[in-house]
Amino acid sequence: MGLTSSKVLWVAVTLAVALFLATVWLWPRLARRGWRAYAGRVGLLLVTQVALFAAVGLAANRSFLFYGSWADLFGQEQEMGVVVDHAAGSKDVRVVGTRALDVPGGGHPAIGGQIQKVVVAGERSGIVSPAYVYLPPEYFQERYAKRTFPASVVLTGYPGTAENLIKGLKYPKTAYLQAKEGRMQPMILVMLRPTVAPPRDTECVDVPGGPQTETFFAQDLPKAVSETYRVGTKPRNWGFMGNSTGAYCALKIALHHPDRFAAGAGFSAYYRAAEDVTTGDLFHGDDRLRKRADLLWSLDHLPQGKTSFLVTTSKQGEDNRRATLEFIKKVKSPARVSSITLDSGGHNFNTWNREIPPGMVWMGGKLSAT
Repeated sequence: MGLTSSKVLWVAVTLAVALFLATVWLWPRLARRGWRAYAGRVGLLLVTQVALFAAVGLAANRSFLFYGSWADLFGQEQEMGVVVDHAAGSKDVRVVGTRALDVPGGGHPAIGGQIQKVVVAGERSGIVSPAYVYLPPEYFQERYAKRTFPASVVLTGYPGTAENLIKGLKYPKTAYLQAKEGRMQPMILVMLRPTVAPPRDTECVDVPGGPQTETFFAQDLPKAVSETYRVGTKPRNWGFMGNSTGAYCALKIALHHPDRFAAGAGFSAYYRAAEDVTTGDLFHGDDRLRKRADLLWSLDHLPQGKTSFLVTTSKQGEDNRRATLEFIKKVKSPARVSSITLDSGGHNFNTWNREIPPGMVWMGGKLSAT
């Protein structure tokens, strides 16, 4: 049974309730003196508390998907165990598995689309990262056999897993439903986490002497995907979106690379690279790089391309409202900016699931298949 399965949660809840009732039932018998009675009381309290905390933890994890699997919970990252051959002629995107969408007829790619688990090898950055690629049903239909599709990179927050984008934030299913209902064109999604040099949070920065994360996302990833799937190579063919750290990365990459991406959407973004124990020294004393990683500074001091931005915030519950309003104010033509402002919403999956469907429709309207 998986970490996020309903069965695991119900087993934990049932066990917690059973232990609580057992404690109430057995307490009078354990009220006597003696080491056995003391040990019994301590043991019952201990196992009941552990079961209760386990149930609460599993419920919270199922809602917010902090961890996608048992291996992820215990620090055993399975996705990085794929060996990629870098010999001449090898592909930059290697498919290592497939899965169906949880929709009617999802077992047939031409009806429900398909999610492919891949490993992407960055030609310039040297970074190798696991990812998931969602291909819409139209990709497999004969009448679209010669058609290219728009694509968007989708990033989680830090230290999330790519599974969060499928299970918790439901990007593929949202794309499927929005396209099926005619609200947006079919679109390919390239889903991964920003942590391409785990466990370090590189904030999508080309670290001097370290991981070239910006190069991977801005150059290697779209190139590799366009060479593997029917995706164009022009800016109008590509978008970038994400939540939290992924939102910062999406806005940053789209802002600094208008020659690669036509649009960037940030759900609950912050606007300046974090610098803490998880990031290490990102800039190595280079003030120019530090300023460039500040999106508000970049809007004031660097040329703005023909990029469209979407930013989100809440009147209550989000701490990025002031910075978001500053970002909106600083975007100048030929760039464009749109926003979503909820009356209330925190930095969590519940909020993002209210913003992603309209955000995805917005993204689909900014991209072109040709």
